[in-house]
Amino acid sequence: LTTRVKKHDLASEDSTLGVNTSSIEMINERFVRLFRLGLMEVLRTSPRINPSRAQIVRFGDYLKDLRPPLAVNTIRINPLRGFSLVTIEPTLVFSALDNFFGGTGSGMPGSPRRRATDKEGEPLPANWLPPTRMFTPTESRIVKIILEVFFRSLREAWAPLLSVDFDHVGSEINPQFAQIADENDLVIMSRFETESAGGVKGFVDLVYPYASLKPLRDLLRNRVQADGSEESDQKWRDELTTAVGDSLLEIQVLLGTVVAHYDQVSHLKEGDLLFFKKPELATMIIGGLPAFECQVGMSGPNVAVRVERATSPETL
Repeated sequence: LTTRVKKHDLASEDSTLGVNTSSIEMINERFVRLFRLGLMEVLRTSPRINPSRAQIVRFGDYLKDLRPPLAVNTIRINPLRGFSLVTIEPTLVFSALDNFFGGTGSGMPGSPRRRATDKEGEPLPANWLPPTRMFTPTESRIVKIILEVFFRSLREAWAPLLSVDFDHVGSEINPQFAQIADENDLVIMSRFETESAGGVKGFVDLVYPYASLKPLRDLLRNRVQADGSEESDQKWRDELTTAVGDSLLEIQVLLGTVVAHYDQVSHLKEGDLLFFKKPELATMIIGGLPAFECQVGMSGPNVAVRVERATSPETL
């Protein structure tokens, strides 16, 4: 008879009978669609967002791979226990800021005449930033807007399972100062990799303490099992159809755009005229996205539009 001794750390958590990450990934998939549309609506940027698989890792291992400065936000997700993290890479902030003010989404702060180098004189990556660099007030405002969209999207993604709400507790640039758990405690980390139209890549991380989701493991497991049945799928489709049918959408018609110098705009006053070339068709924007091309005209005493064709997917 051979006896084998297995080492066990009584202070560590066991994840073998705990949270099913498949349910977290389902929530993440819904979140990504909502988050992308939300960014398009408020920041005029619509990056590609690819969710990675949710991972259960030790908090210390997660921190080890991060390099400041980052927009590290400690949040409380009610009714979950403890605190969670939302970590935003600066490149996403700079890209959104550049896009918001009419750029291509490839912006990086500053334009140094010489490339930064390390101690050996080797050039550092083009997106390198000093670890102690703070966000400017404008950049911090962009971070706040991204967080507001993030919270709204995640709230809707969780809604079929649990009603949640968010409180922003604090912000850091160094993740080592955001201690939501001990180094050996388990966390569930979801990374959302982003790429702007200008080719700038970044990421947003959502980190839950494992202990905060463990009380929900039965709820999460049942949802995954239910989603595998045809009856549940039909019920889910019916619920979604009803919810979408009751949604209110803002419709705007864009007749044209005017490009002007800042000096000209800053001196505008009542009675001034701006000239632009009227396009053949106006663009109908629904929910912040171009949807149809249409003719503008009159119907009785009212201004009206007639839909001519759907907007091609390449313009989205």
